[in-house]
Amino acid sequence: MGLRPPSARALCAAKENCSRKLHTKKRQETNAMNPSLSAGAAPAPSRDLAGGSRIYAWSVFALTFGLMLSDYLSRQVIGAVMPALRAEWGLLDSQLGMLVSVVSLVVGLLVVPISLAADRWGRVKSITLMAFVWCLATIACGLAQSYGQLLWARAFVGLGEAAYGAAGAALLAHVFPARQRAAVMGAFLSAGLFGSVLGVVLGGAVVAQSGWRTAFFAVGAPGLLLALIYPFVVRDYKTVPLTPEGQGHAAPGQLHVARIAREVFAARSGNFAYLASGLQMAMPAMLIAWLPTYFVRFHGMDVKKAALMTGVAVLVSGLGMIFGGGMADRLSAHQPRLRALVPALYSVLTAVVLIAAFALPTGPLSLGLIFLGALFAAAQGGCSVALACDVTHPGVRATVTATATLANNLLGLAPGPIIVGVLSDLFGLKIALTLTPVLALASAVLFVLASRSYERDVARNRATRTPTC
Repeated sequence: MGLRPPSARALCAAKENCSRKLHTKKRQETNAMNPSLSAGAAPAPSRDLAGGSRIYAWSVFALTFGLMLSDYLSRQVIGAVMPALRAEWGLLDSQLGMLVSVVSLVVGLLVVPISLAADRWGRVKSITLMAFVWCLATIACGLAQSYGQLLWARAFVGLGEAAYGAAGAALLAHVFPARQRAAVMGAFLSAGLFGSVLGVVLGGAVVAQSGWRTAFFAVGAPGLLLALIYPFVVRDYKTVPLTPEGQGHAAPGQLHVARIAREVFAARSGNFAYLASGLQMAMPAMLIAWLPTYFVRFHGMDVKKAALMTGVAVLVSGLGMIFGGGMADRLSAHQPRLRALVPALYSVLTAVVLIAAFALPTGPLSLGLIFLGALFAAAQGGCSVALACDVTHPGVRATVTATATLANNLLGLAPGPIIVGVLSDLFGLKIALTLTPVLALASAVLFVLASRSYERDVARNRATRTPTC
């Protein structure tokens, strides 16, 4: 019996099947060209957030920003309560200093391992747990009956806060498209500066009215409400496997430490960005730590006015973070190298303006230049994190931002104030503040070096995650 020719229905079905396969292949090729997509990843947000997705993205941002404020409120309120603690418990200055330093110490030691755990376990669950830990620890500070109990409670504040910035930034990098990433990162990180100001100002007001214990309660309780809401609003993204589709058999959650380290430090431009950001963060750290003393000694201000003026400088730095990232996004949209060259310009402006501000005789001009320098001092914050995310695998974004946080702490936030103090002992505070901004010029050089390999690193990052067909 001879073979019958295929029916019209069969031919249509075959044609439809071929079309479906061709569409699937084209979609895979499109995903391969999109740095926000990779094998095993949940679909990244569209380039232009529309309707409900825009509302969702900004809802995630609002909650994540609010928790960042809570983070720094809990961290910095200690400065406002130290005089009351000294009066009530008769503490030494070294003991008071340890209550401040223990948080930074714990954060520095645990930021990377806890960020690795967040990449494995899930960002939303990790953030929720972290927020509960630091908020409850802050409330425990108000219940402490001895210095030892208070010191341990402060250590747990650091434990909760250790990787929040990294995990929060990783979520925001996923929710927002690449063209908005630097602006969003800058705005998110600026919450740390705003929280620092609020921690001191709000803490001081509560201490004056109700005592130091109530100050800890006042800053710790609001974060608990945000922590309760967070997991019901924010959706996590699926952990992205480091092995491209079709190569190997690693499950999405199986991220090996050695492979993660290779991914985090694989890009030359990303490595330069870590170093550049770290050095530049010495500038806002220097201003926050030493401006009150400088205003008292050289501008003849009383302590209250000096603290208020310092608060204004910190707020200006926060605005610089927000608008600095947005400017980098816009300028680099058609010239990718500007992703690194714009923060290099911020660093140069910081150095030139602050050196002039502290070298000039004290007066309105030098005061205005200090505020202008503060505007540029932290403007690179979002740019650096966004650059590092652009050139590294999305499956390790929390670890990437943790690495940037570690560099910021070790290279800038911790040593910046100490360098000023040592130079001040040798040459005086005014000369010390004039010399230290030279670190910003070193940061600018590193950003320029990052720009030379940025585009190549972006292309390599896309190519290594191209799925097989």
